[in-house]
Amino acid sequence: MECQDELGYRLELDQPPRRIVSLVPSLTQTLFALGLGGQMVGVTRFCVEPAGAVDSIQKVGGTKNPDLRAIAALEPDLVIANAEENRRQDVERMRARGLRVFVTYPRTVSGALESILGLGRVTHREAEAAVLAREVVRVVSVIETSLGIWNKLRLRVFCPIWKKPWMTFNGDTYAHDVLRLLGFMNIFADSAERYPRTTLQEVLDLRPQVVLLPDEPYTFGEADLAELKAELPSGLSRRIMLISGRDLHWYGARMITGLPVLAERLGRLRASLTPAG
Repeated sequence: MECQDELGYRLELDQPPRRIVSLVPSLTQTLFALGLGGQMVGVTRFCVEPAGAVDSIQKVGGTKNPDLRAIAALEPDLVIANAEENRRQDVERMRARGLRVFVTYPRTVSGALESILGLGRVTHREAEAAVLAREVVRVVSVIETSLGIWNKLRLRVFCPIWKKPWMTFNGDTYAHDVLRLLGFMNIFADSAERYPRTTLQEVLDLRPQVVLLPDEPYTFGEADLAELKAELPSGLSRRIMLISGRDLHWYGARMITGLPVLAERLGRLRASLTPAG
C-alpha cells in the first residue's frame, strides 16, 4: 500500500507496521488510542501520555535531538514525525537509513482531523481513526454551538509560548485555530513570522483583553503569572490565566478531553468580563 504524508512524501507499506517509533508526544497518545500500544517500540522522553503505558517503552532522545542510531537499532517499520516538532534534517537522515517516516503537519483543527485519518491509513487502523475523528468532530460541534454571540464578538488574546524573549504564534498555527474555535482573536494572527518574537510594549500596543499562559513549550507557572501581573496595566493584570499547554497545543486524541476543558475554563473567564473589555 502506498501512503502520502502531509508534506507530500510517498512511502510504501506492504503490511500493517509491527514496530513503530513516535517522535511526537501528542501522536504517541493518539497511536495508543488507535490500539497500537503493543506496536510501539520507541518514543521521545517528552512522550508522557498515556501515563504509565509509555513508561516501559524505550526512550530515543527528544523531539529536536532524537538518537538516530537508537531509532535505527529498533528496526521500526514506521517512524511518526511532525514538520514543526521534529527537524527536517533528522527526518532526512532517517530516510537515508532506509526508514519509513510519516510526517504530519496540522495547522488547523480540521487539519488535525486529517492527521488522525492519515495515521489511520498508514497504520492500517482506518476504522479506529474514523471513530476517533468523529468524536473530535462531535466535541468541536458542541463547543461551536455553545459559543453563541462570542462566535462573532471575540476577545483579543495574547498567548505567549516563551519568555526572554517573549514569543508567540501567528494565524498559520494549530494553537491559533484552537483559540479561534474557542471564541478568541489572537492579536498576533497577522504576523509575518509563524512564531514571532515580541516585547511587552508591542503586546500592549495591540490591545489584548486577555492573556493566557500555557505550560508548554515554556513552563509558565504561578511565579511567571505574578511577575507579569506586576508589569501589566491593572485592568489586564486581572485577566491572566494559566492554562494547560497540552489542551492548547496537542492535537489527536487529546482534543477529545483537552478542548472541552479549555473551552469551559475560558468560558468562565469570558463570563467575568464585559464585551467591551
